[in-house]
Amino acid sequence: MVTAFGVLAGAALAGAAPAGAVPAGKRIAPGVTYRQFDVAAAAGPTRAHLLTVDLADPHVRVDLLHPGAVAARATVSRLADSAGAVAGVNGDFFDITETQHPGVEATGASVGPAIADGRVLKAAVPDGQRFGPGLPPGTSTRDVFGVGTDRRARLDRLSLTGAVDTPEGRFTLKGLNQYALPENSVGAFTSRWGSASRERAVCGTDTQRSAPCSTDTYEVKVKDGRVVSAADKPGTGAIPADTTVLVGREEGARQLRKLSVGNAVTVTHSLVAASSSVPYAFAIGGFPVLRDGRELSGLDNGTSAVRTVVGFENGGRQLLILALDGAAAYRSGMTVAEEAATMRSLGASDAFNLDGGGSSELVTRDAGASSVTIRNHPSAGAERPVANGVGVFTTS
Repeated sequence: MVTAFGVLAGAALAGAAPAGAVPAGKRIAPGVTYRQFDVAAAAGPTRAHLLTVDLADPHVRVDLLHPGAVAARATVSRLADSAGAVAGVNGDFFDITETQHPGVEATGASVGPAIADGRVLKAAVPDGQRFGPGLPPGTSTRDVFGVGTDRRARLDRLSLTGAVDTPEGRFTLKGLNQYALPENSVGAFTSRWGSASRERAVCGTDTQRSAPCSTDTYEVKVKDGRVVSAADKPGTGAIPADTTVLVGREEGARQLRKLSVGNAVTVTHSLVAASSSVPYAFAIGGFPVLRDGRELSGLDNGTSAVRTVVGFENGGRQLLILALDGAAAYRSGMTVAEEAATMRSLGASDAFNLDGGGSSELVTRDAGASSVTIRNHPSAGAERPVANGVGVFTTS
């Protein structure tokens, strides 16, 4: 039946989807439309909030919403308001709790790679260190949804490439502003990390997030290309723009102990795309659920939850950004498989799952308004501070 908000399917579908035409919705800005409608899923009806963004419009763009530091969190409404976005949605999964590591505080840093305004902010943690539901087969924490400098959206994979050149030789850099480093590695932390402790980076293993913190660690500070200090444990505090902090664990710590104050050290790093030769203006982590019109194999179809997903059609020129409602009447949500089927039914050729549950939130700003309006009901009853999000901007 048709409701005041859209379409409610008369019976649950194997893959949740609107039963009829999606309502026309409300124009937020040129090239940006918001609408809401109801969907039947196996666990019960759920309300969807959908943004449609026309990237073919030269006055419209998307970019990463973030609180100014990798290791920090803020609500979606605050992130959108401070950036001047006309709409936004929550983003990647993040380091939300560290109860299994006594005395170690959660950093709030996101799981996957992040690029904002063409600038690399961070790389991905090991697969076993992620937060969120299980990854579909064949996917990785390095998977991203991004928009290139050609203004086309893509699904891709961004891997860190980097090196540390020292008087003792060169070794590979395995981390960049990450809350968790691979075992036996060295990672770099820059001013973009923020002031949070770097201690979490040496906790857990590549396959078990809850494993104890390493006791074999070392940290070196490099300022203007020279080692200026060293310590046995990762430190805390803001990192100046002219300084890089190198943190090592196990074999990585042993490499760093070879350095002395005054040694010349050069650190290089970048994110390399697996598929696209076009540089990314924006990229965010999560995991793919729909690719080239086909749902990925092995998607979970047993756990229903409030979810957030972004997709695209028309060769990456049209974005579909969807967040489910967390109000009590609709909190049953969807499975990941139903989410993929819903995006396909809406016309998406590709779709990418973002953080969900209490993090799911979609906001828009009416013309002339000084602040955004929260369009869905966060399932926790209030906004949850998140690591980042997808922001929609317009110059019109």
